[in-house]
Amino acid sequence: MTPHILPNAMLGILGGGQLGRMFTMAARAMGYRVTVLDPDPDSPAGGLADVHICSKYDDPGALQMLVDTCAAVTTEFENVPAESMRFLQARMPVSPKAECVSIAQDRIKEKRYISGAGLSVAPFLAIERAADLEQALSGHLPGILKIARLGYDGKGQVRVKTAEEAKQAFAQMGSRPCVLEKMLNLKTEVSVIVTRTSADEVTTFPVAENQHESGILDISIVPARVPEPIAARAREMALTLAQALDYVGVLAVEFFVLDDDSLLINEIAPRPHNSGHYTISACATSQFEQQVRAMCGLPPGDTRLLSPVAMVNLLGDIWRDDEPAWDKLLSEPAVKLHLYGKKEARIGRKMGHFDVLAADADSAYKLAAELKQMLKGA
Repeated sequence: MTPHILPNAMLGILGGGQLGRMFTMAARAMGYRVTVLDPDPDSPAGGLADVHICSKYDDPGALQMLVDTCAAVTTEFENVPAESMRFLQARMPVSPKAECVSIAQDRIKEKRYISGAGLSVAPFLAIERAADLEQALSGHLPGILKIARLGYDGKGQVRVKTAEEAKQAFAQMGSRPCVLEKMLNLKTEVSVIVTRTSADEVTTFPVAENQHESGILDISIVPARVPEPIAARAREMALTLAQALDYVGVLAVEFFVLDDDSLLINEIAPRPHNSGHYTISACATSQFEQQVRAMCGLPPGDTRLLSPVAMVNLLGDIWRDDEPAWDKLLSEPAVKLHLYGKKEARIGRKMGHFDVLAADADSAYKLAAELKQMLKGA
């Protein structure tokens, strides 16, 4: 286990997007200093960090600078080069481990690992070469063809109904390795955020219920409006996976809830997750403080839900000729607004989120949906 790393130490993070920004804010509030490695000179986290190394993630000099100046390193995204993680891991405390990141950045590897841990995933077929498409696809159609690496937020995914459509979609993706997942009848989707420092120091946040639009998370509702046995099973499955991975850090596990109330793991993220942003406003400890605690060898913080909450993603779609109607949004006392400091708003780009606190999940969701529509139509 990592020895305790205490405040005033320098912590490093690979990636300077909004997750890196919120990590930086949590770490600095706790008294730590932060170095961000990100090639974007305008990265949201870089402007808040003590040090911004503006270099590629595989730059040997930049990586050595992290080794020389930081007490520990983490990452804000899974598509960081695995070799960079291995280089750092050989020289300093790194969480999560390079192997965990490597598993999460490849859908084929990820699904095989989860299945090997005795946990259920949606029926899938690994498509690693064109010849694999000659197999009997009928058991996996209609389905969703997903690129195995570098796909996120609905990117690199195509719905296919026939074998011919699957072949065309595979060709359109450059014949790169993919997974074909069978489409299932879903009741809802939920997620669990796990924090694990060691086998004896592990906890979960309350289960979130998630709604998506165009493959991007739209609204998360907490506590999830599912029967407690389903929520308990999701937490148990997430903990089982974290233990199987010998994971250290914050791990997000996304689930499908089927019509018969069975649970399947959809995918994992080896970092804080969009569906856990509600923890900043509504929990005793945020998922970003947990990330700091785990990488510093400290026990996870209190995960109590202080208030039911609904979180709404703010995409670049609502930025038109002017700023969105923040005055109307902030006139609601129960709203907590979080903007990510991105200079350019683009369609589908995550620019921020807001949380709505309420007496119960239904009330939080109702007001959140109304405010979202107001922003879209303002």
